[in-house]
Amino acid sequence: MSLSLFNPFTDLIFDEQFCFLTGDLTTEKMSVYPEWLMDHFKFGTDRIEMMDKSKSYTYADLQLPCSPRVKKAFDALEEKVQKAYKKGYEGMAELDEQSLFLWTGRMVYGMLYYEMQYESARKLRQRESFDLSATLRERFGNLHLMMQSIVEPISFVGQKPWSIVVFPLKYSADIFSYRDDTVNLLFQFGVNGFGFIACLQDNGIIGEQQKDLLEKMKGHVLHPIQFEELFARFHYSDYILQYKAEYKIENTDDGITIEAIPITANADRPVFGFWDDEVFAQLLTNYWSVYGIQREDIIQFQKPFLSFLENPYTKDFVVPEGIDLPF
Repeated sequence: MSLSLFNPFTDLIFDEQFCFLTGDLTTEKMSVYPEWLMDHFKFGTDRIEMMDKSKSYTYADLQLPCSPRVKKAFDALEEKVQKAYKKGYEGMAELDEQSLFLWTGRMVYGMLYYEMQYESARKLRQRESFDLSATLRERFGNLHLMMQSIVEPISFVGQKPWSIVVFPLKYSADIFSYRDDTVNLLFQFGVNGFGFIACLQDNGIIGEQQKDLLEKMKGHVLHPIQFEELFARFHYSDYILQYKAEYKIENTDDGITIEAIPITANADRPVFGFWDDEVFAQLLTNYWSVYGIQREDIIQFQKPFLSFLENPYTKDFVVPEGIDLPF
């Protein structure tokens, strides 16, 4: 008999009496964001808005219903990640990618869970039915299935579903940088010592697209503005990706195997759409405005596009020590 697992996106079930991961009845909860991280950077009382900006929560208020075995599994993962975190970049770089996938996935999926609950309740108040497109049901359902590998016999074989990059990063000691994109399943995390970027469902194609730059970065400790630019490149690449991620999922008596099908172009459509510098400049402005850098500084008539990662003429990597901007 093949393994039968809970998929909340089949019937859009996000009720608090059911474990978010297994669907088991439960009264226990776990935080969306790691408690040790909230305590360390003291952001538990900060507020985070839902996508439509009409409701907000404190980070500490975000709690997921979970079964005891799910909580135990995530507690063990947290202990593993926290131990690596204390070692800085070297510790995080030694972590296996699946652990990083599950750790980031918990936060991204946790926010997605709250978005689903909120939207469902909003539609109910308006006496309308809550629904998702087939594309989103499939994308989110696949992420949920992959997350269940923390407690179920689910393994990843061959090509992995994600692009995850970890690198040294210099921040002031008390600064913590975090972004996620729940719709496109992207994650950015940076502190003093290291940063990492995760595309949770791109089948590795964005990491492959950026491999030349990632090679140039090796041996360097990134400046925060370089980190922001790198994430912007991953984010925009995801935006112009013209193929959806697909998977070969085999369900047998021994468990489930997931293999990402490599994304390749057909004759009339490239993997990525046109890279529009005008659009990318606007995205970068959102990330660089803290430095006082505006769109008109990034893209100017008859001048090369502003980059803190690559010299526009030689394409050499920009040495972080030469960047005269605060950390």
